[in-house]
Amino acid sequence: MEAHLHMWLSLLLRWSHFIVGIAWIGASFYFNWLENYLQREHRPAGIAGDLWAVHGGGFYYLKKFAEAPGELPPTLHWFKWEAYATWISGMALLITVFYWNAQTYMLNPDVSGITPLVAISIGVLSLLASWIFYDLLCRSALSRREWLSGLLILAWFTLLAWILDSWLSGRAAYIHVGAAIGTIMVANVFRVIIPAQKDMVTAVTQDRQANAGHGRKALQRSRHNNYFTLPVLFIMVSSHYPATYGHPYNWLVLLVLSLAAVAIRHYFNIRHLPGSGAWPLILAAVLLASLVIATAPLPRSVSRPGTSATATGTSQAYAIIRQRCVTCHALTPDFEGFAEAPLGVELDGEQKLLRYADRVYQTVVIAHTMPLGNLTRMTAAERQLIADWYGGLD
Repeated sequence: MEAHLHMWLSLLLRWSHFIVGIAWIGASFYFNWLENYLQREHRPAGIAGDLWAVHGGGFYYLKKFAEAPGELPPTLHWFKWEAYATWISGMALLITVFYWNAQTYMLNPDVSGITPLVAISIGVLSLLASWIFYDLLCRSALSRREWLSGLLILAWFTLLAWILDSWLSGRAAYIHVGAAIGTIMVANVFRVIIPAQKDMVTAVTQDRQANAGHGRKALQRSRHNNYFTLPVLFIMVSSHYPATYGHPYNWLVLLVLSLAAVAIRHYFNIRHLPGSGAWPLILAAVLLASLVIATAPLPRSVSRPGTSATATGTSQAYAIIRQRCVTCHALTPDFEGFAEAPLGVELDGEQKLLRYADRVYQTVVIAHTMPLGNLTRMTAAERQLIADWYGGLD
């Protein structure tokens, strides 16, 4: 019953996180699009830009004031709760999935012998350290050089991914990099962007000029959030693709994917500018193609020299799988915390093993992400036997 309730709690939190995340990111993308496509020439006095649009069977007319309006309307819409709800639901999901089952999801005995409590502490500290580093950087003189500050932010998260992978499982390392970026994004909203907007609103009611410095800082943080978005979205779905977080150089895989994501986002940010070109998309395509080639698995002939690929039969391979994997991957799992086989992959039988041979080879031999956290202590020799068996399949 506990496993069943945990599954539903995880599902509902993930669904909620997905919904509010769409609301936040959708609003961010829309306002960036709106800012980029405002018509700014020959506008009336006091209007910085306007735009006509059609949607849902109607016409819309939007305009942006060059400064604040003379008086505020009775209803003023704010965009902040989407960000807060995304972070709150994401942290609840992190606790429910990873911290609740830290022994299973946080640890990798092949890289460190830490306890679940230490692993959780490392995860939480990574979020705090990331915000402190980022905030100090943005408050320093270095932030005036956008390219330099961008490179330093990229370097920080690359270093963070490498450090986390040295202590935690690859999946936990990835999710904490994503959580760290998400924490920075929502802290930007809470501590910089919304206070600047409140100052602007207060300035109108008090008939004074808004603090221009606050506005510049809010714009910078908003721009950073815009570029953070696509890497975070990849990390949100990365747990379904063990070839990424399970790669021996998973931190480098994450770096290349993030660079491609930033390039794609940059293209959509500048595409309205004259002579911008499609070079960011070309760069992203080259990076992604290079990653596909570099992470391609070895061909089936992976046996050791002098070893016959057909020598390892399905019965021998299944004996290993039954001992190391079937506690979870069965019609009725014995492993505490699982009410059903993860991802529906059942391996309690030789025919089932043959059905999922490709997936077993990918996760057991190539990515080393299964058994989960290697809790059942599958040895290197056993992984090689699985490789020999797979290499002999027709």
